[in-house]
Amino acid sequence: MATRQRRALTSDPPETASSPAYTKVDKPERSDGENEGVDRGLGWLLPLLCLGMLRHMSATSNIIHDCDEVFNYWEPLHYLLYKSGFQTWEYSSQFALRSYLYILLHKLVGWPAAWWFGEEKVRVFYAVRIFLAGLSVICDAALVVALSRKYGKRLASYALAMLCLASGCFFASTSFLPSSFSMHAMSLSSALFLFNKPAMAVSVAATGVILGWPFSILAFLPLTIYSLVKSFKPVFLTGVVTSIVLMVLSVLVDYDYYKKWTSSVINLLVYNVLGGGESHLYGTEGASFYLRNGFNNFNLCFVFALLFLAILPVAKKKYAPELLVVVSPVYLWIAFMSLQPHKEERFLYPIYPLICVAASAVIESFPDLFRDKYNPNGSSTLVKIAKILRPLALGLILCVSHARTFSLINGYSAPIEIYKHLDYHDDAGPGSVLCVGSEWHRFPSSFFIPDYVGQVRWLDDGFTGLLPIPFNSSLGGTSAAPSYFNNKNKASERQYLTDPEQCTLLIELQLQRPYPTRGSDMSTWEIVAALPYLDRELSPPLYRSFFIPNQWQQKNVFGQYRLLRRIQK
Repeated sequence: MATRQRRALTSDPPETASSPAYTKVDKPERSDGENEGVDRGLGWLLPLLCLGMLRHMSATSNIIHDCDEVFNYWEPLHYLLYKSGFQTWEYSSQFALRSYLYILLHKLVGWPAAWWFGEEKVRVFYAVRIFLAGLSVICDAALVVALSRKYGKRLASYALAMLCLASGCFFASTSFLPSSFSMHAMSLSSALFLFNKPAMAVSVAATGVILGWPFSILAFLPLTIYSLVKSFKPVFLTGVVTSIVLMVLSVLVDYDYYKKWTSSVINLLVYNVLGGGESHLYGTEGASFYLRNGFNNFNLCFVFALLFLAILPVAKKKYAPELLVVVSPVYLWIAFMSLQPHKEERFLYPIYPLICVAASAVIESFPDLFRDKYNPNGSSTLVKIAKILRPLALGLILCVSHARTFSLINGYSAPIEIYKHLDYHDDAGPGSVLCVGSEWHRFPSSFFIPDYVGQVRWLDDGFTGLLPIPFNSSLGGTSAAPSYFNNKNKASERQYLTDPEQCTLLIELQLQRPYPTRGSDMSTWEIVAALPYLDRELSPPLYRSFFIPNQWQQKNVFGQYRLLRRIQK
């Protein structure tokens, strides 16, 4: 009898050992609605919950890592809300390097918070941070969902874990900095690109560049160029319209505050690029700075991210070209920024999410490195070992990241916490003068200064650069061009308090040094609050950078961050 053969179904397993391995990208798309029940990867709920919890922790416990965040962003926001705050030379209308459009975005949150909380300005500070955390949650969750739908749950889950717990993302996500805003735009733009929405992706990229940090345009170039090649007309029109609208809005807002027609975006680019800006005046670092910094903030995650190109020949079918386009700014950005003499940690923020994505792809591809190309479905001993190594590598990254986060928060949070103690010493009287010497660069902003403090003044402790000076309302406030500002980082005669006897309160860091400090005179000052502060110079690099149980407290050296009050005689 003739046997009746069954027609092969699409769900049947491959009949030959040489059939290619099935991947997420091979799943056929259906346009007739029959695939609606198919697993679409991670949903939105899990990423939103996980990121929401970790970003809230960041908003409430994050330290301030850079004085530029305080004086160029928190202080102008404080001035817009309360008509007091410190001004830097970049905000002088003579130079106009900073756009008030970015500040206004945060005033939308700060103004209702200031009305609601009244005199409790510290709560306004944290309300703005919660807003930054929410922005980060939405953008990073979109990236995780996009990765899941494009490449599967495993890769997306790895990326989610790193976005939640990697020290770099934990700290950068709630920093009030344009580079952080560009980082959020990078996450959302990459997500839209993977969702196959190139026009929207380029529009978000333009927003991250113009409203955030203009120099981040280099990091958005690969995605933008690929999108233009793929779908030129809609991408080009959307990008141009978005850019024009934001540039016009920026000029109008800057005119309202600087009282002259100018573009802070163009001014910043001209000063740093075409005008031969002298950013080296604010410090220079060696070529390996970002490699060391990247390892500190991402440990093995950073190493794996740099190895993405090495695994691409093996995993090319899975990750090229879309994921390669998404993570390529990691290489481009690090190479470009390493060539610049002036380097700061925050300059790497725009590529932080991409570091997590690239590292996740490398870890997810461990088994592929050992598969027989003639039998990709085979499961040799090495493949089994590689599968076991994936959770081990991820677990190690997350543990070391937590150690880094714990060390920074517990070692360097004293400046923010000590200023909160000012609320308990209003008996010093209205018009009190708070003096700060060499610790000016750790000033957490005027949001931590209660109303009874009439002035915050700097004391001359040997710093020869130009310090921020309070906004001068009599000269026009935001439209003023004070003569005491310059772009050469030369100190002004007006920046220091000439008579320290006027100080009512004093902030000082007491370290184990052979020379005495102002607060050492116990006949003049009494300590009203003191908190431990990690002494970076005397502590071993390994132990100060990462928390090691039973060793962190013993190996590191701590000073005292103090709030002192003048003794009434």
